[in-house]
Amino acid sequence: MFSKKPDEFTPSQPVARPMASGSTFSVIGSDVVIKGDISATVDLHVDGRIEGDIQCASLVQGEGSHVEGAIVAETARLAGSVSGSITARELVVLRTARISGDVHYDALTIEQGAEVEGRFAHRAPAKAAAAPVAGSKGDDGAPTLTLAG
Repeated sequence: MFSKKPDEFTPSQPVARPMASGSTFSVIGSDVVIKGDISATVDLHVDGRIEGDIQCASLVQGEGSHVEGAIVAETARLAGSVSGSITARELVVLRTARISGDVHYDALTIEQGAEVEGRFAHRAPAKAAAAPVAGSKGDDGAPTLTLAG
């Protein structure tokens, strides 16, 4: 009378679910420590401690998390501490974030109260990126680049 059918099973742990674009996300919990680099083609939510570089599509960092290493992501929303360089197309630094390292970005939002110790460098958008000119060589024989725009 009160039993569940097998197809109505509800897991007790969260499960990675497909997002609207068909991709999934991965969560690193607050009790997890990872020593090594992380490379993910999906979105990543970090609440734990990472001692290594992170490369992913999108990164969301929780307040209590800590990353010791470089971060490379299309989009990043940082709320914890980072000791290392950050490269992101769209970067949001929340007020609880503490960053020690250089920051490379296309678009940047920083909330009042965030702490960053390092240099900011705006990256050129992909459309205005340097393009080599065919057959062009510099004085030292090395190929030269001509900037579009």
